[in-house]
Amino acid sequence: EIVAGYQVEYSGFIFAMFFIAEYANMIFVSTMASLFFLGGWLSPVEGVSWFSEVPFSVPPPVWLLLKVFFFLYMFIWVRATFPRYRYDQLMMVGWKVCIPISVIWIVVVSLMVMGGLL
Repeated sequence: EIVAGYQVEYSGFIFAMFFIAEYANMIFVSTMASLFFLGGWLSPVEGVSWFSEVPFSVPPPVWLLLKVFFFLYMFIWVRATFPRYRYDQLMMVGWKVCIPISVIWIVVVSLMVMGGLL
């Protein structure tokens, strides 16, 4: 089976547009994640003293592309490894796993701030 879900209704050019849009979205999100969380075009070894003696320099766009490819690899790896979840399964994970962990983490950080550890 090539398609499933709402994509059953589409074929040819429209199906290709859905497919291309899905991967364009992954590239966009990977770029945003690398800009927001990994420093974008900045080198990860910028402040390391021994690395400043290396005779070559990697251009900033190459660093950005490497970080984007890392996130793309992670997206594709997770997508290929894990099964598709139904909506009710995703909601169960959100309510029974993510929210309790978030509340516990908020309490832990609050106690650390009140105790002077942060």
